[in-house]
Amino acid sequence: MAMVQVANRQRQYGVLSLRALLLLFTSSLLVLILLALFSVTFNTFRDYVSSQHLEHAQDAATATGVALSKAVDASDIVAASSLIDAVFDSGSYLSVKFVGHEGIMLAGRSMPLRTQVAPGWFVKVAKLSKPEGTAQVVRGWAQLGTVQVVSNLGRAYDDLWRITVGLLVGVVVIGGVGMLALWFLLRRLLQPLKELEKQARALSRRDFRKRVEVRSTRELNRVTEAMNQMTDDLGQLFAGQGKLIQHLRKVNNEDAVTGLASRSAFDQRLKVEVESEEKSAPGVLMLLQLSGFGDFNQSHGREEGDEVLRKVGKVVNTFAMKHAGAFAGRRTGAEFAVYLPGASAVDVKVWCEALVEKLDGLYSDMAAPLEIFVHAGLAIASKEADARDLLAAADTALRTAQQREESCSWIKDASGNSYHTMDTWRDIIKDAIREQRLSLWLQPMVQGPDQELQYYQVFSRICTPEGVLKAGAFVPMAERLGLIADIDRVLVASVLECLKGNLNEKLAISLGSASVADETFREDLLAMLSSAGALSRRLWVGISEMTLHHHRTQASQLIRALVKLNVPVLVDRFGVGGVPFNYLRNLPLSALRIDNSFVHDLDGHEDNRFWLESVIGIARSRGVKVFATGVERQEEYSVLCKLGIDGAMGYHLGRPFAADEKSTGE
Repeated sequence: MAMVQVANRQRQYGVLSLRALLLLFTSSLLVLILLALFSVTFNTFRDYVSSQHLEHAQDAATATGVALSKAVDASDIVAASSLIDAVFDSGSYLSVKFVGHEGIMLAGRSMPLRTQVAPGWFVKVAKLSKPEGTAQVVRGWAQLGTVQVVSNLGRAYDDLWRITVGLLVGVVVIGGVGMLALWFLLRRLLQPLKELEKQARALSRRDFRKRVEVRSTRELNRVTEAMNQMTDDLGQLFAGQGKLIQHLRKVNNEDAVTGLASRSAFDQRLKVEVESEEKSAPGVLMLLQLSGFGDFNQSHGREEGDEVLRKVGKVVNTFAMKHAGAFAGRRTGAEFAVYLPGASAVDVKVWCEALVEKLDGLYSDMAAPLEIFVHAGLAIASKEADARDLLAAADTALRTAQQREESCSWIKDASGNSYHTMDTWRDIIKDAIREQRLSLWLQPMVQGPDQELQYYQVFSRICTPEGVLKAGAFVPMAERLGLIADIDRVLVASVLECLKGNLNEKLAISLGSASVADETFREDLLAMLSSAGALSRRLWVGISEMTLHHHRTQASQLIRALVKLNVPVLVDRFGVGGVPFNYLRNLPLSALRIDNSFVHDLDGHEDNRFWLESVIGIARSRGVKVFATGVERQEEYSVLCKLGIDGAMGYHLGRPFAADEKSTGE
């Protein structure tokens, strides 16, 4: 397998880089030129030395022959030998011979070839031609013999050796300096190509901030300018698509005046919270009504009326943000709605009265001298009632409050909510943390018609004497009580232990908003994941879009730190947080998980289907996966599969089961 990967990588990147190829070619050419120059120079000097020694031998032979002809009697061999010895003893000759007519040497001296610095192998390789000179010895018209002189090539070989060494050193130095200069030149000239490669890789990650600023040759400069322009154009294109998604979300889900959820979006999300088996948890619905708003519009004008709605919407939104999991919307005219999951009616009644008092002061100041009121009706969610029943009950409570000529709130029976008070919740959660009574439940995330498993989503539950509490019930309370970070610490530790025992499984967790904002928790989380080593790579960490909206700096730091540990990060509950899509593209995210309010009844909601299709298209172009939650009908899953979703989960696809028992949940 490893060899196949190496082969594929070689086919992808090539055996040699362009710089190496050019360097190899030009270096080879330079070496050939230098070798040719060396060869020509060596042979020229070799031929020159040979000719010089040949002339030297011939001159010596001629001079010796003349001397013998004039000064020596041919029959006096001793005198001839003395003359030859005088010539030979100069050391410039290998042999000096006086040969008679019959080829018999009459007198002469010789010695073997010796060199001082030139090695023997060099003598064999260079092999200079034998420089032999001859001359006739005569007396009058009579020819006495022949003088043969061979020049001593030892010095010639030494000189040739010195020249050869000098040439080789020169070739090596010039070649080395030339190749080094060529390497630096190619590195400088081809630097834009390296930057273009980095830019292309950044484009593959849909990072359009990378630009090539390195200048080189005219042709490469044109290429880099074209790539920079293309990068800018693609960046603007994707930015436009992100803005389009944001615009579609606002048009389909936000009220144009207040920025709160529109009526349809609020009702859809409320339906999911109340009716979905997976999400259902106790909660309280609050309806707020500004009385006399019609008269205010007539007397102050529509613009002033919109200003009142914007300010009231801002107060209502601020109130919702203070309570974990709560969400608000504008229904009709001057009617607003807030749903608080996991809250007790007694607590909500107190919060509502404070909110009504604040809104009454704001509305009265702007509507003076008109006599106006702010009324609120509250209804308690129950497992037996659906979203329509809950809205009807809250509307009835609102009508009851409106019968009083003062700003007030009304709930049918606050004591009828059998759920716990804040103090009781604090004790339950603290006991669960201290006694490690946090159990893990898993729900599969699957893909395609064959429902191929992608990972298991982890849910935490608390075991109490009254029964098992779902995360939807106690997590919002833990957020309000500031205990969510402690719960998440226990959750992460338990999940890592679970991964140790299941080597082939991938798990996913969702962190609380307060946990992400807590610096101490972030440090503890990174330390736990770092010490876990390779196990952490099989753990998906989810951070809600709402958390990104309220804690951008802290969330961004945590995401980048997790990615450095090779921990995949996903944005949970995407679509309800209001974070610009262009902001998310700058984060190294692995996936988006669509909020189940966009999945509920997806087969009959064209706007949500179009929005989800756009999100999948842009996310996929960035290499980011898209998951969906809350699938409770086959029709919903069929639509998701057609849209190309990377994974989905819900009670229709698989119910939660206890991690330790591997048994199906309720």
